[in-house]
Amino acid sequence: MSEPCIDLSGVAKTFGDTRAVRDLNLQIPSGSLCGFLGPNGAGKSTTIRMIMSIIRPDQGSLRVLGGDALDHKDRIGYLPEERGVYRKMKVGDYLRYIGRLKGVDAASLRTLITDSLERIGLPDVEKKRCEELSKGMQQKVQFLAAIIHKPELIILDEPFSGLDPVNAMLLHDLIRELHDEGRTILFSTHVLHQAERMCDRIVMIDQGTKVLDDTLETIQKRFDPRTIIAEPLGDPTAMGTLLEGAPEVDSIKIDDRGRVHARLRDDADADRLMATALAGGSLRSIERARTTLDEVFLHLVNRPLDGAQTGFAETTLV
Repeated sequence: MSEPCIDLSGVAKTFGDTRAVRDLNLQIPSGSLCGFLGPNGAGKSTTIRMIMSIIRPDQGSLRVLGGDALDHKDRIGYLPEERGVYRKMKVGDYLRYIGRLKGVDAASLRTLITDSLERIGLPDVEKKRCEELSKGMQQKVQFLAAIIHKPELIILDEPFSGLDPVNAMLLHDLIRELHDEGRTILFSTHVLHQAERMCDRIVMIDQGTKVLDDTLETIQKRFDPRTIIAEPLGDPTAMGTLLEGAPEVDSIKIDDRGRVHARLRDDADADRLMATALAGGSLRSIERARTTLDEVFLHLVNRPLDGAQTGFAETTLV
């Protein structure tokens, strides 16, 4: 088995009376796309700064690419949570400067910069000063600066923060492309649905402590709600009554959209229950429920994540 790309063992960090990170063990496999998740103040940025050797842990050991991040800085791309470009520099000059610092061949930079700006939807900004760009544009330019040297490890701290939906989706696609090229990517976010769409691995921390660390597939199986959701065209109560009588069903709830949530008994056949629902009346939709990462977080720490939408208004049939 190959050595993890990032390896933390018993890492802790305290600032005054605040224990930002507590006894954190974390291994990020090479080639993975890992979401580092948790609410604001959970310790994500502190952990990333320790990984990058910007600050040092109070205890524990930490290895990045087999050593210290400072010794491998040209193999790492880093987008910090604090945004910033050289505001007075022209965009092209800024990217050329960063590229040369990272060891990119000067002859290849011109084409690389032109093509990269085109890819992020900024084809005409190369000669503009960075301060002339909007904050979202500056953020995309800073993202380019983080990856211009084609690093094998990319660490992104809240990369979607402040981006509108269109640019967030563009960045989502760029990250997936980089991962498809074989890069190892670790990115932090407190907006869990973004990670849910992208990642093959999830690490979740709360109050400096790791509460979840597994592949997304395993997490979905572990927290499978074992529930069928049927949305009837007619009276949801009638569909609920029908499904409540099925031997596969443990309980029934109806949400405020008129959808019937039928929780399955252990080892019940979901396909048989879906067939019962389909035979019982016209349906707008029917599907197996899937637990969201917001709901997983709520289950693990017994409180909702910032801005999470986890619950539904319900009516219990008796």
